[in-house]
This record gives sequence, C-alpha cells and structure tokens, in this order.
Amino acid sequence: MAKTIPRVGSRKNGRISSRKNTRRIPKGVIHVQASFNNTIVTVTDVRGRVVSWSSAGTCGFRGTRRGTPFAAQSAAANAIRTAVDQGMQRAEVMIKGPGLGRDAALRAIRRSGILLTFVRDVTPIPHNGCRPPKKRRV
Repeated sequence: MAKTIPRVGSRKNGRISSRKNTRRIPKGVIHVQASFNNTIVTVTDVRGRVVSWSSAGTCGFRGTRRGTPFAAQSAAANAIRTAVDQGMQRAEVMIKGPGLGRDAALRAIRRSGILLTFVRDVTPIPHNGCRPPKKRRV
C-alpha cells in the first residue's frame, strides 16, 4: 500500500496564475556579455531574477555576424523592449567581456529611454591566475 504524498499549496480555488506572470519592476539591472563571437543581453530585477534576455544568435544572426556591433545593438533592443513593457524605468548596466558589441549595446540601451543609474565594467581580470599548460613538443 503506497503512502499518499501530501500536496503543499493545494489548488482549491482553481485559478492558477501563468508561469510567466508580469511583475511590475521600476528598477532593474542590465547585464551585457560581449564576447568575440556573440553578445548576450540579460535584463534582471534588483534581486537578480531574470525578466528578459536576448542574444545576437536568437535575433537571427549566424556565424561571424553574431559578433558584430549591429547584432549586439539589435539584441539589446530586443531584451529591453520586454522589460520596458513590464514598467522598467531605471537600470544599472553591467558590461562584461572584450567583444565588439560593448559600445553598440550600450548605445542601444541609452536610446531605449531607460534612465541609467550607473554603467560598470565587470570584465574578470586574472591577477596572473592559472598556470599555463606546459609547452608542446616541437
């Protein structure tokens, strides 16, 4: 005889809110990851929960064109559009990586009408971190 598992949070009232419920977020954080091959733009609330995201690949760019500034610009515009729809007015911007899309993504964010509280470069810099692999035989 199998023991029944008690359900936590039963659905007696019948109404179940959709999984992607639209929270009103006045302030958020925009993360831009610009590598040489792609640019990923993620919009989160101040607690770090993802509101929307976009990348040059999801915008329809393929191959080497993903690393271009125009691809980064359209990725940033796509990610921010849904955030603005949810009521975002102010944002902090964190830019990471050495890619070509850094400035283009920032330009697109400025044009979107969101007030930027600050822009910070969070590219990780090794302070002479890992030991390199030994040299291969010649």
